[in-house]
Amino acid sequence: MFGGGHVVLPLLEKIVIPLGWVNKEEFLIGYAATQAVPGPLFTFASYLGAIIGGLNGAIIATIAIFLPAYLLIIGVLPFWERLRENQLIQSVLTSIQAAVIGILLAALYNPIWITSIYSVADFIYALILFIM
Repeated sequence: MFGGGHVVLPLLEKIVIPLGWVNKEEFLIGYAATQAVPGPLFTFASYLGAIIGGLNGAIIATIAIFLPAYLLIIGVLPFWERLRENQLIQSVLTSIQAAVIGILLAALYNPIWITSIYSVADFIYALILFIM
């Protein structure tokens, strides 16, 4: 699922803010900065790592967020062709994608929608920007 990085936003928010690692403002600033640069949203982990632990924190967070995906690819690659042809696996993946879309919509609502859409004018402005 491409674009699924937004799914981790509510999870990260519920962990890093209550623990005092970053405040809500720093969290939203980092999210905005991550949206402004090309690449996966998971680079947000690098930002959080830098805020929490400086350069070493950024390096550790970057490795920690990307390493599981690489290990999963290496682990599944030998079985990939058989998995692609399996109808049950295809059905499961389709269901997972539908669930991820629901979670993405939830992530759009909280924290993005509730922290930026306060009036009809805000909604219209966001809609225009979305269309652009």
